Amino acid sequence: MSVGQTNPGQPVSGKVRVASLGECMIELVERPDRTLTRGFGGDTLNTAVYLARLGVETDYVTALSDDPFSAEMLAAWQAEGIGTGAVARVPGKVPGLYLIQTDARGERRFSYWRDSAPVRQLFNLPDTAATEAALVGYDLLYLSGITLSLFDDAGQARLFDTLDRLRAHGGRVVFDTNFRPRGWPDRARARRVYAAMFARADIVLASTEDHALLYEDPTPEGLLARLREAGVAERVAKLAEPACHVQAEGVDAVIAAEPVAEVVDTTAAGDSFSAAYVAARLAGADPIAASRVGHALAGTVIRHRGAVIPREAMPRLCLQPSGSATD
Repeated sequence: MSVGQTNPGQPVSGKVRVASLGECMIELVERPDRTLTRGFGGDTLNTAVYLARLGVETDYVTALSDDPFSAEMLAAWQAEGIGTGAVARVPGKVPGLYLIQTDARGERRFSYWRDSAPVRQLFNLPDTAATEAALVGYDLLYLSGITLSLFDDAGQARLFDTLDRLRAHGGRVVFDTNFRPRGWPDRARARRVYAAMFARADIVLASTEDHALLYEDPTPEGLLARLREAGVAERVAKLAEPACHVQAEGVDAVIAAEPVAEVVDTTAAGDSFSAAYVAARLAGADPIAASRVGHALAGTVIRHRGAVIPREAMPRLCLQPSGSATD
């Protein structure tokens, strides 16, 4: 199957041009002694890093400024092998910032300072047409609910038009629901935007937690039914327990994750799952095998602090169809 075809129930093979679209912020992590460490993170950036580490040629599409933090971000992404040619620049701004605090069980709490981040202007810049043209040229585009929350109505309209053009050219769209209530003060508007996004997604990676927050329905059955009715061909519902329910053509299965004894920080568990799932699907694995690979990477990530684990901590994953999740 070539990437241009739209049957996600079959393996995707061949070399593809992949982009991840969203926001990278300055990341502060609070240690148990209340000291802070500084890094960079953001859901779609985390996924881009893990995709690149898994051998997927990935560009990150966002907007930065001309400040030192933006320069550090670009250098860090390039060091990870992420392409930065589609990064727009907005002089005189600074990236957003967020703080991660974790409880004794490793569950995370976020605080954000990001209202004037340059990425919010991505679809309202003199160079926006160039950004849209670049996006249309990718074979696969990954974005999230947090990505959608960055833009006003006009920006979302331009984004959706770009997704329509990408798919018309044979590209595919992968959407992670990643719903954060603070980014959507108007819940009715959020539901309309998500419905429009589902109609443009080939693969949706969702969670029952997101669905409960957005639609007040915590059941996986309700989540999967909503995605099916929206026409999403490949549906991955991350469950409350460590498992996911995958539905695609010829596939309807619950795949459990191996238990993790010592959870340190659940930050980027979903982002890393998404990266490994997409990487495995691109390598030709079926959705069930891809889910196992996703669980394996996420299970490693939650044993470390912060969104992006040290490179030396990356597990050895087998992405090929006939392999197991780890070797």
